[in-house]
Amino acid sequence: MTTEKHTLLVLNPGHFHAALTLRRSHPRLSDDVYVYAEDGPDVDSFLRMVESFNRRSEAPTHWKLHVYRGTSFLDRLRAERRGDVVIMAGKNRDRMATIRLLHADGFLVLGDKPWLIGSDQIASLHEVTTATPLAMDIMTERHEIATRVQQALAARPEIFGRFRIDGSEPAIEIESVHHLYKVVNQRPLVRPPWYFDVAIQGEGITDVTTHLVDLTQWMVGGGRPFAYDRDVELLSARQWPTAVPLDTFERITGLDDFPATLRANVRDGALSYLCNAQLSYRLRGVPVRLETLWQLAIPEGGGDTHRAIMRGTDADLIVDQGPATAFRTELTVHPTNVGPGYARALQSAIVALHDLYPGLGLEASGSVFRVTIPAALRTTHEEHFAAVLDQFLAYADRGQWPENLGPDLVTKYTLLARARELSHRSN
Repeated sequence: MTTEKHTLLVLNPGHFHAALTLRRSHPRLSDDVYVYAEDGPDVDSFLRMVESFNRRSEAPTHWKLHVYRGTSFLDRLRAERRGDVVIMAGKNRDRMATIRLLHADGFLVLGDKPWLIGSDQIASLHEVTTATPLAMDIMTERHEIATRVQQALAARPEIFGRFRIDGSEPAIEIESVHHLYKVVNQRPLVRPPWYFDVAIQGEGITDVTTHLVDLTQWMVGGGRPFAYDRDVELLSARQWPTAVPLDTFERITGLDDFPATLRANVRDGALSYLCNAQLSYRLRGVPVRLETLWQLAIPEGGGDTHRAIMRGTDADLIVDQGPATAFRTELTVHPTNVGPGYARALQSAIVALHDLYPGLGLEASGSVFRVTIPAALRTTHEEHFAAVLDQFLAYADRGQWPENLGPDLVTKYTLLARARELSHRSN
């Protein structure tokens, strides 16, 4: 295990996710962070957010940012090698090709999703996931406490049974609703105009849907590696746009008009942004349906919403996040047959999780049980990025990582790329 500190290199940060990995300090990281970026508002936004972490009164960070601005940012990073871990979160179009270069150079790479937005670079994906050094994507949803407990209970046959695969409804069904205008780090998020260019950002089916596909692999896999041709049967895929009026576009980007690169998709004064997606497939025989939706702006007092249903032969496990839960995740257990024996088994299962999740409780309401989650176990979406970085560094320091990590990356992105192709054929 290595004892030297790692040094972060941040490559052309164009998405706020890059800054969120630096939301808190880490004992295994040097305070020096080297940023290589093209000049412009994207890197300025990154620097402002990181500096806000340094200036906050509670648990401030102490990052020392060394910034190179110029068109040769990638060449400079590779030549200077001021650190060993590269963080990537920005334009998606060239991400896979860049990861391949950095991997061949021997850098550790932690890259935001999606790694590819089409099928042409699946071969490169195989290359970087089948050999050292470590390359991993930023999957934050596995760090949400309600989802973690849902996964733990699903792994207990006495609670969940097995996936219900013979009904009219999918065994796993997840719907995720996001908003183009939102608040991050207590400030309105300004998105760059290229975010709305699907040739750069990617279409909806290859973007947020990545997280949902990742969750299904986590729920079904049990740590056993997936292979796309063996374990996945793609059934259907479709995409549709959200209309973004000019006034909303201005509010999100700060621009007073649609740039020339987007005008081909402007109809009746609104940008047709292909960001919504739905796909159905079988994963090792388990029926799955996923849907990601994008609305224009978070309503007053509202937030992003999420609903994840796992249907089992003995119980359904449902995670909800929405108005009814005050936009905090809540896990409920819906047994097929309620009785004192099941209640005792569920209580025992919750107690058995106390070593990992101290303070978990259980409340009964008729035939439904609600898992009570103490505030100490709850973390925000913004905090999950630092948790992913912590996990990544732990793998790197050990010099080994789960055997399913690489194969599951390949399976996940292959499914998304094939689903994109199918959605175009289906339209």
